[in-house]
Amino acid sequence: MSATNELAGDSQPSAELALMRSPSTIRARCHNLLGAGERGELSHFVVDLERLRETARFTAQITRERYPTLAIPPHSRFGHFAAGGVSRLAELERDLVRLDARERARSLVDVVVVSVLLDAGAGPAWRYHESSTGLSIGRSEGLAVASLAWVKEGGLSSRGRAYEVDAEGLAQVTTERLSRAFQVRGDNPLVGVAGRVHLLQALGAVIARRSDVFTRGKRLGALVDCLAAQASGGVLRAELILKSLLDALSEIWPGRLSLDGAPLGDVWHHPQAGGEGATSGLLPLHKLSQWLSYSLLHPLEVAGLTVVELGALTGLAEYRNGGLLLDMGVITPRDPDALSRAHEVSSELVVEWRGLTVALLDRLAPLVCHELGKELTLAAILEGGTWAAGRACAQKLRADGGPPLRIDSDGTVF
Repeated sequence: MSATNELAGDSQPSAELALMRSPSTIRARCHNLLGAGERGELSHFVVDLERLRETARFTAQITRERYPTLAIPPHSRFGHFAAGGVSRLAELERDLVRLDARERARSLVDVVVVSVLLDAGAGPAWRYHESSTGLSIGRSEGLAVASLAWVKEGGLSSRGRAYEVDAEGLAQVTTERLSRAFQVRGDNPLVGVAGRVHLLQALGAVIARRSDVFTRGKRLGALVDCLAAQASGGVLRAELILKSLLDALSEIWPGRLSLDGAPLGDVWHHPQAGGEGATSGLLPLHKLSQWLSYSLLHPLEVAGLTVVELGALTGLAEYRNGGLLLDMGVITPRDPDALSRAHEVSSELVVEWRGLTVALLDRLAPLVCHELGKELTLAAILEGGTWAAGRACAQKLRADGGPPLRIDSDGTVF
């Protein structure tokens, strides 16, 4: 067994491939990196756990400002649809009110999956102008609003239907169409346009091929039906959501590592990751897939399903959470010049940063709960929370509000 760049089949995954798709593996291997950091054995970062207490206080402060009653929903892409104080989710659900619960859930899945897959960093210069409100919105929220508008106008439906995404509609995505939907121009550049186009086209190809998952008219929203079939008495374990997504969507990711012929997605080499055999030294992170898992909670609830064991999923290895840890001094690069140049996503330095982020979020979470005087799930702490605190730090410390570590993004990870 070896890491290659072949395409996946539909057979039952091997034990090694299943291991790479398990959130427990993500957590264990990220903590392997943190353990190495505590021993001073990492090549790129120094870890200072004493800084976690101050980081927890700051995160708790931001959380109270955003959610004074501490009634915090799980971290979800749907939250970004409220950019600028506009309740676009409420408007969306009003548009869907005539449909039955399962069909409403399918439409919500059509909207949110596309939005999550397009959520990789936009870059500091890009903005989306929303004509109905006059708002000009950047970064992740801007991408959310732009993607919602695109799906609402039927831009990803072969039949031009609002809130519907199907294989043929995705196959018709081009650079020109995506650029028009996202208002990309010379004076409004969006990072990673080609990568985003690839993801959507590849998603369309997967939907067309995987009739075992996308059973209803080659439609993306059929994910609801696939997940409902795995529930027991209407109860679905969170881990099954992630594993189902990693199986169904594995082929959409660009040429990276693969195992047993299956593309691994957001999995990278790191010498301190641990493991044995074919998976030795492989660090799974699955940032977008876990972000999508959290974001599917609302549609699944609409469909009448109850998701349990949410704590099996991990924190997200992305630049706001990771930026918070860098800006607060919890981790410090050994090379001071590392923060002055851009890095490839696959570089060992970036992989190390992202792995530490996941493990340190586990350490930070109980400290934040202590500061707030309330037990919260990790999903709520991310929402409350660490993502917003990371952005607040960035806006305070850097004129462009960008992360402390610059990444050459291809539009599919950050």
